Amino acid sequence: MQILCEVDCVRHEPDEVVERRIAEEPFNAQSETFLKDVSKGVLANLGEIDNIISEFAPSWPLNQMAIVDRNLLRIAVYEIVMWGATPPKVAVNEAVELAKAFGSESSPKFVNGVLGSVMESITEK
Repeated sequence: MQILCEVDCVRHEPDEVVERRIAEEPFNAQSETFLKDVSKGVLANLGEIDNIISEFAPSWPLNQMAIVDRNLLRIAVYEIVMWGATPPKVAVNEAVELAKAFGSESSPKFVNGVLGSVMESITEK
């Protein structure tokens, strides 16, 4: 999440941000792979992910969402819709927990609501 927020907020080069984070904090091999796969996957599919978020949060334009909420949604939508390596319920639970820790008071409910709608749309297909 920190990588995506930095890239989103200050437009630093994604690969440089990833490598700096890995150098600053020792990750085990599995965590490092996960970090790289998710951050690169989100950034590679950003347009499609943002379209999905906009569809399920029409009252909140992306540029008006809190940066934490926007990037938590991006990660979870990527994991749920595109990646497939994370069970969808786990992706939702993780996003909500991160929203509790790093978002505003209303972030967990907002993130859960948007992701719940995304999940419903997938199960209807």
